[in-house]
Amino acid sequence: MNLSMTAKDATGLSRSEQKALLLQALSGLPAKRVLLLPPDITRFHSGTGYLTEEAYLYYTAQGAEVDVMPALGTHAPMTDEEISVMFGRIPKDRFFVHKWRTDTVPVGEAPGDFVSEVTEGLWKEPVTFTVNRRLLDPSYDLILSLGQVVPHEVIGMSSHAKNIFVGTGGEKIIHTSHMIGAVYGLERMMGRDHSPVRKIFDYGMEHFLADRPIVFVLTVATAPQGKPLVHGLFIGHGRQCLTDAVALAQKTNIDFVEHGLKKCVVYLQPDEYHSTWLGNKSIYRTRMAMADGGELIVLAPGVRHFGENPEADALIRKYGFRGRLETLKAYSENEDLRANASVAAHLIHGSTDGRFSITYAVREVSPAEVEALGFKGARYEDLAKIYDPEKLHYGYNTVSGEEIYYVPNPSIGLWINRETFTP
Repeated sequence: MNLSMTAKDATGLSRSEQKALLLQALSGLPAKRVLLLPPDITRFHSGTGYLTEEAYLYYTAQGAEVDVMPALGTHAPMTDEEISVMFGRIPKDRFFVHKWRTDTVPVGEAPGDFVSEVTEGLWKEPVTFTVNRRLLDPSYDLILSLGQVVPHEVIGMSSHAKNIFVGTGGEKIIHTSHMIGAVYGLERMMGRDHSPVRKIFDYGMEHFLADRPIVFVLTVATAPQGKPLVHGLFIGHGRQCLTDAVALAQKTNIDFVEHGLKKCVVYLQPDEYHSTWLGNKSIYRTRMAMADGGELIVLAPGVRHFGENPEADALIRKYGFRGRLETLKAYSENEDLRANASVAAHLIHGSTDGRFSITYAVREVSPAEVEALGFKGARYEDLAKIYDPEKLHYGYNTVSGEEIYYVPNPSIGLWINRETFTP
């Protein structure tokens, strides 16, 4: 099965159009027990919350038992309020929390020679795939994995198998995949399909999960006014739905600027971004557009910690964003960082190696705490007076005679300097 629908114009797909295609697909997928794997609140603008709700309502109306397990990865569990906001009428007692440290089992291994080949020799160790044990429960006769295809720092383009192996994966696969992406270089992958990590995940799907009843529901979406605008919906068993979604996302989710940005201001919505772990999307998604010597200002009123869990938070505070070489040195010399390779990868991704500066404007933590990480720190209220999110519009603005580029939400796009980009 491979169904798709692309919006005819810039207004996107209506909810009725999305629902019609979803129900067309589900009508050919009879099931008695269903597991839904949507993203969490950090992917609110994906538009998948509505589709998850409609899938739940469809199958329960058919008499099926339906469970929902958000693909959290290492993120904090969703609150009841977040569940209500994102998933509407689905009862809270149908939700399960993915516990990435304790609830996963191994399903197979990508051999070292394959990993070395796809990483150009940068990573030579085998990669062990782990998934939440619920995905192997034979009583589920349908597993619906929902997600948004959008540029991503670890894999190039997000979702599909990433929703399985990271979203519902265990410690080892999460740490290893993030470190492989960091060593290979996010700027070599962002916005592209067939990255080394994607090839590894494709291998895992093909060799170890092909017999599981997994169907993917993929959106391509933007959020120009703060609400999801779905440009395409792709549903299928295999990889073709991802290939088609990537092609559309490369058109809708990558914005080219004609020259490197000397100053870029990114706003992080306080209800979505509570940590630099998530808020550093402001860095990942704009770094390919930043000019050497430029300044990235991150307006982060809701950031109140650095990691999504206490262990990651402590490691980020300990090692900071000191650059690729210093992080790799710390990784090789310190067992606590080696045991949490995804944190090491995060520290590499969030470092500019001095190419441009990063100023975090915060309210819930102190500027001094931010500066201890290696960023510049500022009070949110001070910089918001100068760069007022209520007055700025997406793209180029002039503030006190200075040209800045404003991004109101970094999660649904990628910004690239056309002068330096090689497809």
